[in-house]
Amino acid sequence: MKRYGDRGEEKLSNKGRIARFISFQGTTSKAEISSRLNLSMPTTLQNVKYLIEEGIAEETGEYASTGGRKAKAISIRSDAGYGAGVDITKNHVTMVMVNGKKEMIAAKRIRISYEDSRRYYEELIKAVKAFIESQKIDRAKIAGVGFSLPGIVDKEHCLLIRSHTLKVKNINFRSLGDSLGYPYGIENDANSAAFAELGREAENAVYLSLSNTVGGAICLGRRFYPGENFKSAEFGHMVIEKTGKTCYCGKKGCMDAYCSALVLEEKAGCGLEEYFGRVRRREEDALRILEEYLEDLAVAVTNLRMIFDCSIVLGGYVGGYLEDYLPELSRKLTAHNNFDIDTSYLKGGKYKLNAAAYGAALKFIESFLINL
Repeated sequence: MKRYGDRGEEKLSNKGRIARFISFQGTTSKAEISSRLNLSMPTTLQNVKYLIEEGIAEETGEYASTGGRKAKAISIRSDAGYGAGVDITKNHVTMVMVNGKKEMIAAKRIRISYEDSRRYYEELIKAVKAFIESQKIDRAKIAGVGFSLPGIVDKEHCLLIRSHTLKVKNINFRSLGDSLGYPYGIENDANSAAFAELGREAENAVYLSLSNTVGGAICLGRRFYPGENFKSAEFGHMVIEKTGKTCYCGKKGCMDAYCSALVLEEKAGCGLEEYFGRVRRREEDALRILEEYLEDLAVAVTNLRMIFDCSIVLGGYVGGYLEDYLPELSRKLTAHNNFDIDTSYLKGGKYKLNAAAYGAALKFIESFLINL
């Protein structure tokens, strides 16, 4: 089956460019499409007409105007196409379905502990097929299934090269993907979540993933920066304490040893949901642990702010629980940072535990539109 890739704007057809622009804007007009994409009005009208006739775009009323005759508003149809996302973690599988408007129309999280065994993959395939079939969507309209994996991935060969979280190396996902009967692809979980949280709307931003390991992604000029060796944004191995705790990588003082979800769970002696329940109940030991965690996180976030000078979005397992504690984290950031007058650059993730699965699905919505 076909796997997804990424195509530059210069390689897109006019149909693809227009569809992508409409999707990016949410709602637009023919005049705006012509102006922003530097296309002649006849070319714009011809391609918009095609998109409408093919059930990809639709007119949705009148578009806001500064004067004169009001233009027709154009948007992507919700049923133009669909993408499914599957996020595989150590103990759970999260599945989502996303429509043509990039709306998450269904989500399901099941507990299934990962193991590199035939039994696990058969159970996973069964669960994914059942989830997709339960949506009652025409198979022809499903652009593909994206898998989000915790570790280093080779997207071209559909290979999970190494995963500290899953404790495996060189796992090939081709047979699993082929068995679903849809186009498919794999992506690193932090990159998937970053794509969900930042998309192509962010000019410059850093995504910090606080899961069982710490990672992230860097978006510069609306493009994700992969690094010369595809190892950018390994924030978990940024040293924040020179003679500190030993990280699983062997170094001392890595951010991962202080800010991963496993650190909180180990200190609390329970899972994150139970732990943050204790925090909300104002239990003294839970509050002390959170105080220490936020202090370490503040040091790391300050370093990232000093380097990149842009928005920083907190995500991952822990990020999904931190929204109520951002004011306290902001106070700590202010104490460490004398260069910013406020902390409005700090943001919480919108998609919580569904972020990585949503991002994996979103790539197929984009792929569907740009390949028109």
